Amino acid sequence: MSQFPPFTDEHEQFRTVVRAWVERELRPHAARWEEDCWVPNEAFAAVAEQGYFGLSLPEEYGGDDDVVAGAVFAEELSRCGSGGVAASIGAHAFIALPPVAAFGTDEQKRRYLVPGMAAEKIGALGITEPDAGSDVAGLKTTARRVDGGYLVNGSKVYITNGVRADFVVMAVRTAPGTGHRGISLLIVDTDQPGYQASALHKHGWHASDTALIALDDVFVPEGNLLGTEHEGFKLVMANFQWERLAMALQAVGAMQDGFERTLRYARERTAFGRRLLDNQVIAHRLVDMETTIYRSRCVAYDALRRHAAGEDAMREVTMAKLATQRAAYELLDGCVQIHGGAGYMREYEVERMLRDARLGPIGGGTDEIMREILAKGLR
Repeated sequence: MSQFPPFTDEHEQFRTVVRAWVERELRPHAARWEEDCWVPNEAFAAVAEQGYFGLSLPEEYGGDDDVVAGAVFAEELSRCGSGGVAASIGAHAFIALPPVAAFGTDEQKRRYLVPGMAAEKIGALGITEPDAGSDVAGLKTTARRVDGGYLVNGSKVYITNGVRADFVVMAVRTAPGTGHRGISLLIVDTDQPGYQASALHKHGWHASDTALIALDDVFVPEGNLLGTEHEGFKLVMANFQWERLAMALQAVGAMQDGFERTLRYARERTAFGRRLLDNQVIAHRLVDMETTIYRSRCVAYDALRRHAAGEDAMREVTMAKLATQRAAYELLDGCVQIHGGAGYMREYEVERMLRDARLGPIGGGTDEIMREILAKGLR
């Protein structure tokens, strides 16, 4: 039996397959993709060939409709050796495609979801703006009604896959001065006049393309409206749940990978005539790391179990995101410390893992926002 519900024995067998595939097909290329600051489209095609983009998506459109299998992929993707690679592939799988699957019409799903699962089209989610990050209700990008659709003006920033994206599921303001009640979701095709994406350079996630997007009278046809006009805020909030849950699972995977690498190093490295692992201080730090991983896994898996069962798991998902992101950064900082000077060198993956983990407490809603969401439930 599987140790952790909701994973079945079949899911654990699938985990073995995914882990081997990630370590065989993605990990050997991670360092080069980091240097290139780009994940090639061939990598997306390879993921699609395995059917991994459709794991949690509807069977009717070629997916597997198995949220738990999607969670396995999210966690094991962290073993690719680069947070940037995991971010690019994960943004398409866990952030861009789900709102189309959840809220799109049949026609929208056939135009975006089906080719998205095949990696024939790559998607991104466009929420954050220069003046509106976690405060979604404060966004300023506008969509003005015109004959046959909308003209979109404004900008988005820190958009993962924003440079390469064929389409962006974008939050826009369709009713000025109405706060969260005037927001809509549009599917914006990027091959439009007035659309411009510029690459940003980051502390971590070097392999992923992250963009500043400028929109100047970009036309979006009326048929690309997701859901109901002016009701997009609810859709954004609903989509955040799977994004935050995927982030929690990826953090657990990254912690486990970093711990295993550090444990091997401590077993093999000698200093002052004995193994690092024979040093009581280092051994105790590793015990603390293992405990942190177990605790984080329990929280993340419980949130997943509730989400997969169809419960309203907003609090549990929020707690899982909050509990895992800072924990991952601090744990990986400890891995670098045990590696010593070697851990500070870029040829050691723990250095990259630490840099990549720093975005966790920021992306998908900051730690402060997670606490505010939870605090509202106490009032």
